[in-house]
Amino acid sequence: MVALQTKTTTCAAATPLPLRRSPTPFTSNASFQLSQKPPRFVVSAAVKKSPKRLKYSVPRLPKEDGLLYIEVDPEGSDTWKLDSAVELLKSGAVGVIPTDTVYAMVCDMNNHDAIERLRRLKEVETSKPFSILCRSLHDIDTYTTGFPRGNSNGLSDYFRAVKHCVPGPYTFILTASKALPKQCVKYGPAIPKYASRKSLGVRIPDDVVCQAVLEKMGAPLISTSVRSPQENQWIIDPVLIADTYGPEGLNFVIDAGVRLANPSTVVDMLQIPPTIIRQGKGLKQPWMADPNDAVEEKD
Repeated sequence: MVALQTKTTTCAAATPLPLRRSPTPFTSNASFQLSQKPPRFVVSAAVKKSPKRLKYSVPRLPKEDGLLYIEVDPEGSDTWKLDSAVELLKSGAVGVIPTDTVYAMVCDMNNHDAIERLRRLKEVETSKPFSILCRSLHDIDTYTTGFPRGNSNGLSDYFRAVKHCVPGPYTFILTASKALPKQCVKYGPAIPKYASRKSLGVRIPDDVVCQAVLEKMGAPLISTSVRSPQENQWIIDPVLIADTYGPEGLNFVIDAGVRLANPSTVVDMLQIPPTIIRQGKGLKQPWMADPNDAVEEKD
């Protein structure tokens, strides 16, 4: 340690003394500890860690064999965390996002390789069509021919009725338009074969996190509900979804809390009157027909 010493002299001009090292080191009874800055990313897990799943308090790109797991506020106060997942979707990833019913496995509707990966994860045949999650009625008008509208022959204006149901827990089956990307009907080492779809299931979820993903994506997403491969039941816990599909190649999971095992109500708008083909969370509306009602009347 360097000590600065001065000396008083009576000479006309004081000669500056050179600095010199103190013969005895400075001692003190006080003790000091260096503070360490907290790490930028805090790794935490609600269950036993899996090498296929890493859980972060803030989004971070996973390792090649890892899974991006993002916890978000169900009320949508931290939608900035979704940016990493959206970038993965745009690059061909398959992930899981929350909806207003059960969790949905999604991918880019224009990426055939991603759609094929989704099929393999869910073990779904190419003959089974997927629905799409939409941002608004404008998306529905783009990829379908729209809802039946009223005319002078007495046809009801179902478009006006549907507007009271969206966003909400309904999936509507409509006639597909030419703008809808063709569906791959044969995928493998040979040249893939594609065919136009005649119908399409569309829905606008009433969930702020889901809508934030769609808005950041700038387009609808191919969607299918997440089920257990063994029990054929909906998996409503995002941690279990990650543990089940992470080792199979799922790229990310957005955790917005546990859902209820109640899917959307599916309404076939190709029939007049529109007919419920699966009763779910969405309530039956007066303009919807239910085949079960006719069976009960016969009984």
